[in-house]
Amino acid sequence: MPSISNKGNAMPQSPIRKLVPYAEAAKKNGTKVYHLNIGQPDIKTPQVALDAVKNNSIEVLSYARSEGSDTYRAKLANYYKKNGINVNANNIVATTGGSEALLFTIGSITDPGDEIIIPEPFYANYNGFSTASGVTVVPVISKIENNFALPAIEDFEKLITAKTKAILICNPGNPTGYLYSKEELEKLKEIVLKHDLFLIADEVYREFTYDGEKHNSVMSMDELDKYTIMIDSVSKRYSMCGARIGCIVSKNNEFINTALKFAQARLSPPTYALLASEAALDTPETYFKEVIEEYQDRRNILISELQKIEGVRVASPKGAFYCIVELPVDNTEDFAQWILENFNHNNETLMVAPAGGFYSTKGEGLNQVRIAYVLNKEDLKRCATILRVALEKYKNQ
Repeated sequence: MPSISNKGNAMPQSPIRKLVPYAEAAKKNGTKVYHLNIGQPDIKTPQVALDAVKNNSIEVLSYARSEGSDTYRAKLANYYKKNGINVNANNIVATTGGSEALLFTIGSITDPGDEIIIPEPFYANYNGFSTASGVTVVPVISKIENNFALPAIEDFEKLITAKTKAILICNPGNPTGYLYSKEELEKLKEIVLKHDLFLIADEVYREFTYDGEKHNSVMSMDELDKYTIMIDSVSKRYSMCGARIGCIVSKNNEFINTALKFAQARLSPPTYALLASEAALDTPETYFKEVIEEYQDRRNILISELQKIEGVRVASPKGAFYCIVELPVDNTEDFAQWILENFNHNNETLMVAPAGGFYSTKGEGLNQVRIAYVLNKEDLKRCATILRVALEKYKNQ
């Protein structure tokens, strides 16, 4: 029979989604499953965005422009200016989610065999996007011991080769929740200028910062107009994951024009979703204030409860809504499957994301999971109890 490509065989499964069949089987057996595995907020989508779809007068649902409508991109540019990012509509290409933005970016700046340096653990799909483009991820390891801070500059420099095209960061980080300081971004600036590299920053969690900390964007840094590429999305900011609208932002015109060719090849982002995303930009600031306070409270409760469990170690996130948790088990993939297949506590169990899939270094993260604190506070407390009981039973089986 015809064979599957080497690239297809090399595509990694998602650690966030590959245990779904076990979760569905548990539900069919009457067990309630708390989903801590996926960053799907339970926060309500702004009503103004939903109304834009419900109350429009479209009679022909036509193609949108490949780069997104002028009105959306201009309004988006104004949003960025309010956040200290001075760009215009021509610096923006709307995409079908942040995922497509990353695919277009990697496709525009790399050839097969090229390399991208990424601090790990990192968003699992960076592995998939790179594999799809024939690009090698070169990891530089950050550690739970120092809260997943930026590794030393020397660690980056010794990895740079003639094939290196970019450094990619997620800020605030998925899966770590780490928020890069201005000083850390300045160190990255020094490297990309010295070695003539792109600096790609996935900033989809920009609004989600805690403890009075502020987000610093690579797009606000001096001297980097030709070097920086920002990935963004409405998914988390407005709790609109299903809209699938993201964007690429850069002041490098050659890069934007190249990315636009990829956008033209896939025709256009979805028209209704663009309407909703444009309307969402009118969301009042009070919405974010309430959402951030809620997530900060959830983080505090979750971290506090996890720290009470014997043998568990957890990093303290300053942004996004994830944390990496180290468990007293040898292999969290086995544990995550077991807790769905063979365990329940009062007819309830958990789904977590094994963290090995958020690394590209073989053997790293095998005793870690990523937890998304996107459930209400009482549910998070209940989840900590279930985890504690599950660990005790797993250890004694």
